[in-house]
Amino acid sequence: MNFIKTSLAVVILSITTGVQASSLDTARSIENKTNTASALSQDKIDRNADSAIAMKAQIEQLQEELKNLTVYHDHLARMVDNQTQEMASIHEQIENIKETRQGVVPLMYQMIDGLSTVVEQDKPIKHEQRLARIEKLQTMMSQADISDAEKFRRILEAYQIEMDYGTKLGTYQDKITLKDGKTIEADLLYLGRLAFVARSLNGSHYWSWNSNKQQWQALDTSEAANIDKAFAMANKQIAPSLLRLPISATLASVESK
Repeated sequence: MNFIKTSLAVVILSITTGVQASSLDTARSIENKTNTASALSQDKIDRNADSAIAMKAQIEQLQEELKNLTVYHDHLARMVDNQTQEMASIHEQIENIKETRQGVVPLMYQMIDGLSTVVEQDKPIKHEQRLARIEKLQTMMSQADISDAEKFRRILEAYQIEMDYGTKLGTYQDKITLKDGKTIEADLLYLGRLAFVARSLNGSHYWSWNSNKQQWQALDTSEAANIDKAFAMANKQIAPSLLRLPISATLASVESK
């Protein structure tokens, strides 16, 4: 009887031990599964957190870009407004230019006519050259490829050249027609519009322009030294000094003084 009890106790103990071992394995398996699931959940949480941070950064970047685009849009709007104002101003200026042109073009023709009158009434200093300049100006006025501003500049330039004839001392060589109708080559010298003299190429004869008679008038040999001195001074062969030259002013000019 005691043997049976002892055996039964051993069997029960064995069963209990086996049950406990099985429960322990189950618990461990559940624990491992739980740990694995926790790790997977944590990894998923971490990925979601990283994604949320990235999305937040992207949203902030888009918001900054939107802010910049808004500023740029306002900038463009102001530029468009300014350009609109500029266009209105340009159109107004164009209209003004049209009106100005209507007044400037007749003025340029009058200025060219004025130059022609000056050359016709003036001493024949570089006469052919001055006439050719006026003819070029007259031709220029009908050329569409030259702007009105350039035309006006060239006319003013011609006026400046004419003014220089009235203030400078200069020499050049040209043909002159004498009182007897004979044409010869001579050296010519002008001192403003006061004196205009000629000297034969061999330096033996001298003439002065008579503005009243509009012809060359022979000079006495006593004027030779003064005229030669003027030529030397004009050609920068001697230093500037006082000159004595025959006056070629018209009678009207002398009387007005």
